[in-house]
Amino acid sequence: MKPSVGLIGLGLMGHPMGMNLLKAGFPLTVWNRTLSRADEHVAAGAKLGASPQDVAAQADFLITMVSDPPALEEVLWGAHGALKALKSGAIYMDNSTVSPQLARKIAAACTKQGVRFLDAPVTGGDWGAKKGELLFMIGGDERTVKDAEPILGVLGKKWFHLGPNGAGQTVKLAMNAILALEVEALAEALGLVTAAGLEGEKLVEVLQSSMGRSPLLDIKAQNMLKGEYKPSFPLRLMLKDLGLALELAKQVGITMPAAGAAHDTYAQVMNTAREDLDYSAVMKFWD
Repeated sequence: MKPSVGLIGLGLMGHPMGMNLLKAGFPLTVWNRTLSRADEHVAAGAKLGASPQDVAAQADFLITMVSDPPALEEVLWGAHGALKALKSGAIYMDNSTVSPQLARKIAAACTKQGVRFLDAPVTGGDWGAKKGELLFMIGGDERTVKDAEPILGVLGKKWFHLGPNGAGQTVKLAMNAILALEVEALAEALGLVTAAGLEGEKLVEVLQSSMGRSPLLDIKAQNMLKGEYKPSFPLRLMLKDLGLALELAKQVGITMPAAGAAHDTYAQVMNTAREDLDYSAVMKFWD
């Protein structure tokens, strides 16, 4: 018999994750702050929880996928928080991107209740979530990772056990800093080429045949050239992740000058945005 799964957070990635769990036959209870986002899941057979606490009480395996640290703390420790309702012996996996410090705080609280915890942020965009091809960066106990594999296998194509709790978040913040810098660098270079009177397509054509090519830039370059920024990973979340990476850098005593400069550029674009944009909209700084 498959374990009952609780899913809190039905945003760009959480929504397809829930649908994939239902297709795989897992009993699923869901909750989202905007309740209408759960309609498709309920129509497909999921139960709608009354609160995060209600979802956790019914789950052998709880997953959270929310936007930022304050949102995660609210669903865990708020008035109807999930943490106090988790059953002893349950596994709780957080797929949000937060700080390593918060991950370790959650792990300590879970240990007191006999709950096993994994910090397991993901990458792969909304398209990876829809296909069940996310990549997980995991901090936690090796045995817990092994026991989570039936669910990881439904949601993702690969997972890395990186160390104790907090390790998953550390690597995710470092990786997102690289992704943010790659896209910012491409936007900057496109700005240079177009300001010099050439078509941006010429740069992209050469880049795609060079050592500088990457699958990320293949995708984001098209957004920038067309000026179309429908979010597959929102600018607001990348800005948040850069901020968390810079905060971690201060804690461990290193400087990240390139990430700091990129954070300022993304922030300027974010401050003028009137809609939810993909982070490739950093190109607007040069527009």
